[in-house]
Amino acid sequence: MTDPAVAVEVTRNPRRVVILGIVPDDPLRCNGGINPQRVDAVFRLVPIFNLSHSPNMKRSILISLVTLLPLSLHAQKAKTNPLTPIEDKQGLPRVLLIGDSISMGYTIPVRKRLEGKANIHRIPANGGPTTRGLANIDKWLGDGKWDIIHFNWGIHDLRHMDDGKRQVEPTDYEKNLRALVGKLKATGAKLMWASITPIPEPPLIPERTFGDETEYNKIAAKVMKENGIPINDLHTYVSPRFSELQRKQDLHYKPEGSEFLAEKVAAEIAKALTPDY
Repeated sequence: MTDPAVAVEVTRNPRRVVILGIVPDDPLRCNGGINPQRVDAVFRLVPIFNLSHSPNMKRSILISLVTLLPLSLHAQKAKTNPLTPIEDKQGLPRVLLIGDSISMGYTIPVRKRLEGKANIHRIPANGGPTTRGLANIDKWLGDGKWDIIHFNWGIHDLRHMDDGKRQVEPTDYEKNLRALVGKLKATGAKLMWASITPIPEPPLIPERTFGDETEYNKIAAKVMKENGIPINDLHTYVSPRFSELQRKQDLHYKPEGSEFLAEKVAAEIAKALTPDY
């Protein structure tokens, strides 16, 4: 029989440990109602407690133990979960990544490549379509100063809905993108657009279909050119190796694919960090 365990979350404001619940096994495989995204750590109970301890004493001991570790646990989660906010290292430029699950895949590898050179933040969610971007951009940008913003929207806009239309049709995509660029330019940060990465032919797993990403990349390229924003052309970069690096029947990437994208993203950000960029 598997030892029971407790899943905990470390919150930032206020700094505290939240006990999410007792789980029979790894909460990532548990159907007990615990959201895996919230789990910072799992503690086995048997090595910690004497079986003669009362439930209240066990809880008190556990709280005493885990409250000693919030900073280290938060830092540990930030190394494995791209959506976990990071703490700035003083004196380093602040970079914000905006994008969907493709960017979530390369966030942590980019951080590793630019460690000691920049604070690599990302929005705390999947950026989704441009409509989600417009609804959340002010919150995502916050009040802090950004030195560089590397951004992308498109794959979710391209997705076909039940009525056969794309989630955001081309005319609205261009209009939304222009509005988002206006918001980003107002920050005073150096901006960099990441082109939409390739979408394979169906069937996909899970089953869904998309429009032509090259059409939307052309729309985005026009908007960026008019606004003087350089393009990190990830589509052209990854296309020759896409079939090798993609997950089977999926538009997402194997770990080595995310590492490959991160190499290009980190290199472009590093160039943008130079004074003469």
